[in-house]
Amino acid sequence: MSKAEYMEVTIRLPSRVLYQGQASRLRGEGRAGGFGLLPNHADFVTELLPSVLTLIMEDETERFFGIDEGMLVKRDRDVSVIVRRGVAGEALDTLHQQVHDSFIEVDDEERAARAALSRLEADMVRRLGQLNRTLS
Repeated sequence: MSKAEYMEVTIRLPSRVLYQGQASRLRGEGRAGGFGLLPNHADFVTELLPSVLTLIMEDETERFFGIDEGMLVKRDRDVSVIVRRGVAGEALDTLHQQVHDSFIEVDDEERAARAALSRLEADMVRRLGQLNRTLS
């Protein structure tokens, strides 16, 4: 069996693919602590914590991804990362602000959606109550 020099990495969000490409190394943080992966490491599965996922490319440059909780599965050379929210950044110093802006915006949208859903549920219960009184 030949030694692989890179991994095929895919970072998926619920609505799109955030990154798909090759990397020679990967660093992340799971429930058991920080970890690193190389192309020829054993298969691996871990729950990811909100943190920075770092990919080291073949030319030794680094790509940074601010991620929310999720899962990482490494099988052979393929690494699949599935996270609820994520943002790509070029540098660590700017990634913090990108994560903050992106995640806060999503939180506000989720809060508004939950409020709208609550209003719809309350309206449905009220109308069912009215219908029940009408039929009685």
